[in-house]
Amino acid sequence: MPEGHTLHRLAAHFDKTFGGGTVRASSPQGRFADGAARVDGRVLTESEAHGKHLFLGFDSGEWLRVHLGLYGAWSFGDADGERHLGAPRAGGGARRELARDDEGFVLPPAPVGAVRARLVNSSGWADLRGPSACEVLTEEEKRAVQDRLGPDPLRADADPERAWRVVGRSRTSIAALLMRQDVVAGIGNIYRAESLFRAGLDPTTPGRDLTFDQWTRLWDDLAGLLRDGVRDGYIITTLPEHRPDPEARPVPRPDTLYVCYRTGDPCRVCSSPIASSALAGRTLYWCPGCQGGSRD
Repeated sequence: MPEGHTLHRLAAHFDKTFGGGTVRASSPQGRFADGAARVDGRVLTESEAHGKHLFLGFDSGEWLRVHLGLYGAWSFGDADGERHLGAPRAGGGARRELARDDEGFVLPPAPVGAVRARLVNSSGWADLRGPSACEVLTEEEKRAVQDRLGPDPLRADADPERAWRVVGRSRTSIAALLMRQDVVAGIGNIYRAESLFRAGLDPTTPGRDLTFDQWTRLWDDLAGLLRDGVRDGYIITTLPEHRPDPEARPVPRPDTLYVCYRTGDPCRVCSSPIASSALAGRTLYWCPGCQGGSRD
């Protein structure tokens, strides 16, 4: 599932490519036809992310909310070809000449696959496939969604103490708490495991056993890693001194993570075999040497 940095990249991309202009909206698949009709012909005025939710605001005062879930992805097309943000998809495509209608809107190619929503403007188009949520909300309905979410470390309005009020009183493990979107919004399996490794925290530690200082350092590190993800376009958590080639740029994908997807491999820091186990339907990864905790 795409984590928070991907949604913030999407928001920035929509702001850059669609912001301030009139958008044509449709639903080639048909499942979003009513929602598309509500924003068709409207000006995109705002784009923002909160956790794993993307909100596109229109001059009507309504918002398109998208949650990509496990399989959703946006593809963007223009004269330079097509690219994807979200779940992995085949991408690419050669540069092309774009046809336009009498009003100057791009005439995109016929949709491929089940395209839930298509947005078009004068320079390109965006296709949404496979989301877990795609709906048009009023301002009040949008606010209600956000009120159910925890603070997002990438947002300027994020309050880590709000999350601490839950974490610091909970018997639940910190590993499970970080995956709760009502505690911290935008954290997924990779950022959860990698941040706990970098903090040297046993993932089974109850939230209430952390100190406020430990929580603050964990939050700050998560915020930094997420910002790096927005900048780089993929998750990098390793320090240069823990990579086979500290000077390699871009960082090779196999060298980007400390523990995730490395079960049984030697820890990059202490050489202990990386452990993994199931937790709330997801695989948790950690280093017993650096973080403690049972290998069972």
